[in-house]
Order: sequence, then C-alpha cells, then structure tokens
Amino acid sequence: MGAANIGLQLFSVRGECERNLPGTLKAVAGIGYRAVEPWGYGGEELKWMGCSAAELHRMLDDNGLVCCGIHLTTTALMPANISRTIEFNQVLGNRFLIVAADKQRMSAVEGVRELALILDAAAERLAPLGMFAGYHAHGFDFVKLDGRTAWDILFSSVRPDVVMQLDTGNCASGGADPIDVLRRFPGRARSVHIKDWGKPGAVIGEGVADWPEIFRLCDTLHHTEWYVVEEGSPDGTGFDICARSFAGLKRMGRC
Repeated sequence: MGAANIGLQLFSVRGECERNLPGTLKAVAGIGYRAVEPWGYGGEELKWMGCSAAELHRMLDDNGLVCCGIHLTTTALMPANISRTIEFNQVLGNRFLIVAADKQRMSAVEGVRELALILDAAAERLAPLGMFAGYHAHGFDFVKLDGRTAWDILFSSVRPDVVMQLDTGNCASGGADPIDVLRRFPGRARSVHIKDWGKPGAVIGEGVADWPEIFRLCDTLHHTEWYVVEEGSPDGTGFDICARSFAGLKRMGRC
C-alpha cells in the first residue's frame, strides 16, 4: 500500500482553503498526501471555491495531487443539476461522487427510501461513464428506525455499485461498530473515511480503533481504492492534525 492510496478530505483544512487554496494544496502535498477530496459541491455551477474544474485540475497537477472523490449535496445528483455535476467531475478527473450527508432524509424510513432512489438513479446514469455515486457516514445515520439503523436500511436498498463511504470515527460516535458494518456490506466501500475515536484529541493510531482489522476488511472484502483522512481542527485551520494523521498511517506501513 503506497501513499497514492491516501487522500485528505479538504474539509479538514477548510479554513486554510478559504484563505489560500493554492498554498493549502502545496502544504497538503508536502505532508505526503497524494490525493484530495473537496467538499460542499452543489451542482449549481461549474466551479468550486471560485475555480473552474480545469483550474482546480491544474492546481492539483502542479502539486502532484489527484482528486480521489468529492463531497456533494444530494441536490447535485438530482435531475436539475446532475449534468453539471458530471461535467465538472469529468474535467476534474474524479470518479467518486459522494453525498456528504442528508440528515433530513436519513431521519425517517420514507426519507431513507427516497434517498436510495436518488442514489440509484444517479448510479445508473454514472455507470456507463465509469463513475460512482455514494453516501458518506455521520453519527446520525446510525439511529434506529423501526428497529434498524438508517444506514442499514439505505445500503440494503441501493444498487450494489452505490459506494458505501463509511467514516469509521463518525460510525463509532453514532453508537455503531465500523467493523460490523464493513463485514455486513462487502464490496461496497470503494472509498473509506478513516478517523480514530475513543480518546480526546486522538488522531489515527492514537485512539481505540482496531486499525489492523479495519484495513484487513477494506483490503480484502472491499478492495478499497481510497483511504481518505478527515481529521482537523474545529475551524479547519492549521496542518498539524492532518500531518499527525499521515504520520500515524506511516507508522502502520500504510504510506
């Protein structure tokens, strides 16, 4: 496993991105990351942080980075916006179009079913293009609805090619076991968010996560393509936390 498989969710350093995006990408690459995942794309325009896809692609190229995914609003995958969303990501060279969160829909069974239909329709349109739709975990996704978690209902309902972007720390904070989730839905976690938990201020390798088992399941059951770090300061400033996260992965031999 090389550093090429380790990306950073730029929400971790969002304050730095808003202040100086080119400088932030240079700093992220300097830590050792070889990929990034932007956040907050809504599909309403062909820009992110004021940059066109081509401009952002050039900035990534200048720093030896690639785009390993993007976090979207649900509306970015709906009929009014999906054509722009596809065009933006094709220019960017990104294959993974991941809904960051949908707390409203994930709070009721009917909403979960609606979200599943949206993801399925997007996945069907994306499949011929070699692209994937997916959904990213937050703690609220593991609330029980009629005896089952919203997460379980969603991923028992969607097409098998809809990406299950489990966030290990968010899953644990929601009261679920990330290892159980990975075992329950094999083959779906093509992209995973890695985050430690259980100790205040802990980053990857400093908390209570069973990283050998998490990586074993991802490598063998899911053939995970991207491990995406999402650990940063509360306001997304500074690079110390994501540098410590990368160092933790390096000590494990993952980069």
